[in-house]
Amino acid sequence: MPWKLASLGSLLTVAMLAGCSSTPSTESAAGTVATTDTGHSRCDAKAAEFTIGKQASAELLEQARTRSGAQNARFLLPTDMVTLEYRSDRLNLNTDASRVVTRVNCG
Repeated sequence: MPWKLASLGSLLTVAMLAGCSSTPSTESAAGTVATTDTGHSRCDAKAAEFTIGKQASAELLEQARTRSGAQNARFLLPTDMVTLEYRSDRLNLNTDASRVVTRVNCG
């Protein structure tokens, strides 16, 4: 009887540890892209600096998101409340009160 419990306990431990293992990610054929621990691509704010001085629009937001490689993008007005969470796959386009982009950053 003790051998059965020991065998069952060992089998359960091995099964749990197998669930913790991970496989290495493969690189795309187009080249290497920096990714976060969640697998999303990182944002490159420099690539979206072309938006500074332009009026906020849905098309501009999508162009900036695409060029920066960000997973998500958003406009932030001076009166918007934001959390302090940092997301390296999100592009922020900060605007003034008249919705003209003044600053670009990731997070």
